[in-house]
Amino acid sequence: MVSRNLQGGEGRPAAVPWADLAPKEMLVDWLRKHAGDGRQAVDIACDLGDNAHALTQAGWKITAFDFAEDAIVWAGKRFVDTDIDFRVADLFDLPADWENAFDLVHECYTLQALTGDMREAAFTSVASLVKPGGKLLVITRVRPDGSEAAGPPWPLTPAELSRFADLGLEEEGTLYYYVDRPNSRVIPHARIVYHKV
Repeated sequence: MVSRNLQGGEGRPAAVPWADLAPKEMLVDWLRKHAGDGRQAVDIACDLGDNAHALTQAGWKITAFDFAEDAIVWAGKRFVDTDIDFRVADLFDLPADWENAFDLVHECYTLQALTGDMREAAFTSVASLVKPGGKLLVITRVRPDGSEAAGPPWPLTPAELSRFADLGLEEEGTLYYYVDRPNSRVIPHARIVYHKV
């Protein structure tokens, strides 16, 4: 898994360059119509915990993990008054009891950060977390099939995303949208929902 050293954050989450310190808008939008009602969810590569916090506020019982121990320590301090189960874990060596264990798996920006064999293995690991009848929610940058990506990150293609079908997941729907960056870049994104049969 990609390790991120947070010591450059000088002990302050706001100093971490990639930390938005807010949940992803497309996750919050989806949660408005998909309350958890106490069901089990997992947030993959949770960073400083903002998406996990949004999930728990929507009624999901959350396990949130990251490979970076510093991130988990900070997340736990930021959301100390919640019952989020923050864990240090490796996407490529997950606890055995997490297999087919979650009603909702939230994957945001992890796959696009990987290439080659690691990326391929990550698809399998992500899919393994979804219980039969459960859902996988993917939020990612996207690009057309056959286009080049000069990552990181390396946006996902439709052909790559079809890998989830080979892993027992059926697509329920995809919302394409665009994110404007301060330097005037418009970046294509997708929010895709799958269910495991």
